[in-house]
Order: sequence, then structure tokens, then C-alpha cells
Amino acid sequence: MNLDTLADLGPRWWIVRVTRIRYEETAERLARSLARNFPDIDFKMYAPSVQVKKKLKNGSYSDKPKPIFPGCVFLRCVLNKERHDFIRECDGVGGFVGSKVGNRIKQINKPRPVSVDDMEAIFKEAKEAQEQADQAFVEEQQREGTIKSENLNVESNTVTTVVTESFRDSKPKSQSGKASAKGNKLPAPGSTVRVVSGTFAEFLGTLKKVNRKTRKATVGFTLFGKESLVDLDLSEIVPETN
Repeated sequence: MNLDTLADLGPRWWIVRVTRIRYEETAERLARSLARNFPDIDFKMYAPSVQVKKKLKNGSYSDKPKPIFPGCVFLRCVLNKERHDFIRECDGVGGFVGSKVGNRIKQINKPRPVSVDDMEAIFKEAKEAQEQADQAFVEEQQREGTIKSENLNVESNTVTTVVTESFRDSKPKSQSGKASAKGNKLPAPGSTVRVVSGTFAEFLGTLKKVNRKTRKATVGFTLFGKESLVDLDLSEIVPETN
């Protein structure tokens, strides 16, 4: 089967099957891998989910994503054999949704593109699901009499995420030597910092707060279409300079 013929279709939406365990983490890792290994291609990744807000017993609120299509990530790109094979080999990926081809010894799913109409229906479903979840939370709080709806500050966000240039934009310019914030003047909250080691190495983020006692910093990254907060050692970040 010549998968390079898929490129003749141009940019299309494809469905990638991923593990249901750590669903978003797998999708984020796949997006980073694509951006790192294919820096010249344009792609978008969409993982439909609903942000479900709940009030906890201690009075705080949790905001967790609930996948609309568990185990499925939508990827828009020009697909060829090289990219197809690379994606299939990524950790947590089970291949593409499509029709089985091959012989009895070896079979794979030939990717089947998703139509524009179907994608529009999916976008609409995600938006409506988020609105329903937000409204359900408002009504629950009103029934409990603990909070007024006008003060909930609940916003409808179509969850998911389109990951295109966000990962590429997060990558800093190449650096020489190993930098460290330790011993230097601490960056101020709100400033842009660069991660120099650890899981988020080579990413830019916004410094949210600094704990001088524990030498910890909370940094916000734009991952998968929304901001994620991560606690890092001060030694892992440096101020970003233009």
C-alpha cells in the first residue's frame, strides 16, 4: 500500500487512536514530537473535551477535562508515509481510524479522512457540551444557595485544543552553556522565563509566583490550547531575554 498517495488529498483531518489513560498527556506528547521532528509542516491537533467544574468539600473548586471522544485525537495535516509511520510509533498511539488493508500476516488501518461537515458537527457538539456543563454547575450552586450565578465567572470554552504553533512558539532560541536562576536576581511574577532542564526544557512560560523559602516557582505554559500551571525549581528557569 502506497501511503504517500494520501498527500495528494492535501491538508485533511484524521483520527488518531490514543490510550484512554493519560489521554491529554499522550496528545500533548504527540504534538510536541511532531513539532520537534517535522518543524516545517503545519498541523493542528484537536482533543474534544469538556471542562467539568466541581466544588470540593474544602470549599475550593476543581476544573477537570472530560473527553468527549475518549481515545480519539483529531489531527489536521498533509499526511504521507513518513509522517504516518512516525505517528504510529509514538508512545500511547494505537494507529489511525480507517479501513483495514494488507494480508493475513500484517494488517494496518489505512487512514480515512474526516469530512468538513463531520468536523463542523464535532466542533458544535463540543461547544454545546461545554455550555451544558457550565449551566449544570451554575444550577447546582444555585440549588445549594452557596453562590450567585452572576459571580460564578464560568466561561464557555470549547475545550480542546488546537495545537499548531503553540509548541513551536514555546521553543526558545538555541543557547550556549547551561544557565541557572540560582544565585541570580529572581525574575518578577508576570515575566517570561525559559526552562533550561527537566520535562519542560526548551519551553517558554509566564512566571506566576515564586516561593523563596522552598526555591520553587509556579510557571504557566500554553499547552493544548489552555494554560497549565507547573511547579518548578528555581534552578530550572532563567529570565528570557530578547
